[in-house]
Amino acid sequence: MSRIWDISQTLRTGLPVWPGDTEYQANRTWVLEGGCPVNVARVTFSTHSGSHADAPLHYDPQGLAMDEVALDTYIGPCLLLDVRHARGLVEPADIEAQLPAKVERVLLRTYAQFPHQQWHSDFVAIAAATIDLLASRGARLIGIDSPSIDPEQSKTLDAHHAVRRHGMAILEGLVLDDVPAGLYELIAPPLKLSGLDASPVRALLRSIERD
Repeated sequence: MSRIWDISQTLRTGLPVWPGDTEYQANRTWVLEGGCPVNVARVTFSTHSGSHADAPLHYDPQGLAMDEVALDTYIGPCLLLDVRHARGLVEPADIEAQLPAKVERVLLRTYAQFPHQQWHSDFVAIAAATIDLLASRGARLIGIDSPSIDPEQSKTLDAHHAVRRHGMAILEGLVLDDVPAGLYELIAPPLKLSGLDASPVRALLRSIERD
């Protein structure tokens, strides 16, 4: 039987968020007591909370919103690469030896251990040249365990705009600690949020059974 890895963060109170962004909050609006037959909650959070997909609208004013993107991009064969040796930016030289001639989806592990409890501003991002390399091999999606494919202080968003040029999709904030590098099936469709710039995802990797 195939194995499934849940590579998404838990949306919860205290979840680290991008500095200045909306913190996660949850409150019960109805409570299963005193004659009420159900529990119902209200949640407030950023579209970029936890493990999430960026819609093109996030970095392109003419880009597609989250409810308009093609879902098949987020489901299918995927290659997980271990790039914990990278510093600052994942450069082409950090992945080229691990990269096959053709690939559809690529996930990058940069953390030795994912920082669930605290925000770290010095996370590893991705060089635009690395996005170009992945696109040249056929990649339709790039995912990473850090909060963004660009550095926190970037104003030019070079990696995001490289993704825009190549028509790729983005997943950020994945949890890849316990998953060995290799080939998997990715299952990570975003929510159908009308007109919005991103969506949290329940991202899964499923082992590929070989004959």
